[in-house]
This record gives sequence, structure tokens and C-alpha cells, in this order.
Amino acid sequence: MAGLVECVPNVSEGRRPEVVRGFAHVVAAVPGVRLLDTTSDPDHNRSVLTFAGEAAAVESAALALVAAAYREIDMRSHRGEHPRLGAVDVVPFVPLSGSTMEECVAIARRVGKAIAAAHDVPVYYYAKAATTPERARLPDIRKPQYEGLQSLMATTHAPDEGPASVHPTHGAIVVGARPPLIAFNIELDTADVKIAKRIAKAIRESAGGLPAVQAMGFELTSPPRAQVSMNLLDHSVTSLAAVWREVESRASAAGVQVLRGELIGLAPLEAMLEVARASLRLDGLARTQIIEGHFIE
Repeated sequence: MAGLVECVPNVSEGRRPEVVRGFAHVVAAVPGVRLLDTTSDPDHNRSVLTFAGEAAAVESAALALVAAAYREIDMRSHRGEHPRLGAVDVVPFVPLSGSTMEECVAIARRVGKAIAAAHDVPVYYYAKAATTPERARLPDIRKPQYEGLQSLMATTHAPDEGPASVHPTHGAIVVGARPPLIAFNIELDTADVKIAKRIAKAIRESAGGLPAVQAMGFELTSPPRAQVSMNLLDHSVTSLAAVWREVESRASAAGVQVLRGELIGLAPLEAMLEVARASLRLDGLARTQIIEGHFIE
């Protein structure tokens, strides 16, 4: 059996469910691909699709999704809480059973070249596919956002592929290869986004906080509340339980309660076992003690 590859594209649409369902249908229609999850957020105006399969099929599905998103999303009118560079903001490829990071880097490069050629869109490579160390971190590439990217394209943000001009409706796109990450949000019982931003700054690695953690603070609506939004780049370095404790402690110090956590997309089984070990003090909990664990490699 050929190796499996996961793809987790983030598209800049989270307010039109029928459009997102269309994107999911495009992915699921590709032979050899299994659509694993679709998660949307109207405040962020963003959806995350997770699919997996053999490399060639996943590559085809990613290109089909990009084409579908470019038909439906116009960045000139896009508004949302989450930073983004384009209609399809980021397309990461993740090695699963039987595949390697090197293979995913090669897929990322092929997909990036194909997108640039077919859609005349600037392409940036990140994480393990980055062409320079400065391109390794997604937040560094995405910092100017769609609205500010053009002014930097002659200096810090010259694209790796495609034209040195932002496409008016598609924007730009970031493509890469990375290990599995966990996208995890914690909502606070306050509408004061300053508290969420302070907590996010305190816990993210780039500011001296928790290792392998990226974090931002956002303001959400319906009902109004603040959110600490995080990416755990390596759950074996900083676990979900550790992140929860840190956010809860800092929120409590600010006189605010934690409302709930939110998992975006999927997480590895081992990460969930880590939560159970920490929360229930099951220090010796093993995968083989979970029924389904006997059927998973």
C-alpha cells in the first residue's frame, strides 16, 4: 500500500455554508481521497478542510479545491477576524503512515508551481518546504495580510512562485509541508479582547512563552466573547492540557473564567491520551487500553 498524506487547507469562507459544502463535495469527489472533517467559523470567516489519501490523489484534490475556492471567493470584499493572504490562505501537506516529510515537501512544491501557473497567483512556501529560514513560520509570511502584501512584494515578501503582484480576487497563497499540528481555541467569559490578546502574547513561543505554541487573541460575536486561538506545533513538547492550564491560570488572574475549548479539525490520538493522563491522573494510560487503539497503528 502506498503511503498516506494528509492535507489541511484553510479557505477564507466561513459564512456561506452552501459554498463550504460545495468545497467539501469537490474534495470528496476525487477518487482515492477521504474527506475527514470540515470546520467553519463565521467570526473568522474561515473554513478548514481535512482530507487524506495516497499522495497523487491528495495532490489532485488540493488543486481542485483551490480552483473551486477561486471561483467563489473575492478577497476584495472579504472580512474576518483571522489573518489571511488569500482566498485559499494556506495548504499544508502532512506525512502519515508510509510517507515521509521529504515526499510532502515535493508535493508542496509541485502544487505551488501548478497554482502559480494556472491561476497567476503569488505562492509562498513555508515550514519544511520553506526556501529560506525567514519563511519557516506561517505568521511571519502572513503578517501583512491581503491588504498590506503588495507594498512588501519588492522587499521581504517576494514570492517563491508566480507574479510579484497580489491577484485582485484570489490574493496570494502559502503552501508547505509540516508535522501534524493541533488547532485549539479557548473562549473566555468576557468580551474584553485585550485580555485574550495579553494571554496569547504571554503563552506564545515567539514572545518567550510555551514552546511550540502559536497564539493570538480574537474578538467573537453572537454572543460577544474573547478567544485565545492557538496552534500547537508539537503536542509532545507542549500538550493540550498544559495549554489549558496556562490559559486558565492567566484568565483567572485577570478575574475571568474559561468558557470552553474548541478543537478545529482533527487531533492525533496520542494528544487526546495526553489530556486524559493529565486530567484524570492516569499516568500509565496506554493506547492499548483504548478499544479502538487495538485497530490503529
